[in-house]
Amino acid sequence: MDERTGVFRVYRVVNAVPHINLFDTDATRLYTVYQSGYGERQPAVDDLRTGDLVEATLGGDPDDSDEAWSLLSFERLDRVAMDFAVDAEIPAVAAALWEPGLERPASTVLEENGEQVAECFVQPRAPLPGGAFVPSVLTGLVPMESLLTELPGIGEPPTDAIFIDPDPPDADSYSRPYGVAVLFTAEADELLAEFRERYDLPADADNRPEYDPYGL
Repeated sequence: MDERTGVFRVYRVVNAVPHINLFDTDATRLYTVYQSGYGERQPAVDDLRTGDLVEATLGGDPDDSDEAWSLLSFERLDRVAMDFAVDAEIPAVAAALWEPGLERPASTVLEENGEQVAECFVQPRAPLPGGAFVPSVLTGLVPMESLLTELPGIGEPPTDAIFIDPDPPDADSYSRPYGVAVLFTAEADELLAEFRERYDLPADADNRPEYDPYGL
């Protein structure tokens, strides 16, 4: 068994998937890790949330692509609280950002009482697997680790993130060619509350969409 030690971003995917994805923030590699079978350490593993940043050691066989890795040890370093809204109305600020033919994410800074407290991004579907937005976020396939470290338009790290998809996860076609991410700093208060209320996203709730990616 080989071991890999590093700092990883946690992606819990959805309930129908019996694994956790861990994104190696240095090697920029995604590891699939068992989420059960840890004995007395199981409650700590169960407490991991999408958006957690952990220092961990993984054990596994790098030559066996069909076998998941195991979490040998880990310590949570930080958390960006992530929430998800699907089949939802796109906020006007995001609709105004989008331009036909856009190939890379575009963003704008949002203010609260004259202070910069959030940044809104539109992510083109084109480079994502199957064009799916929220499912790609949930599995760790959207390249955004740099944004989770520091928001480029503000220069501060986010503490909360809301991902908005105008279509359901099992959509055969898409009403808009992009998804939306709104990342908030610790200074966001009323603005974050407004987004949570608008999209019915209570704090500390598991609002990952219920769907089976194996059945899509």
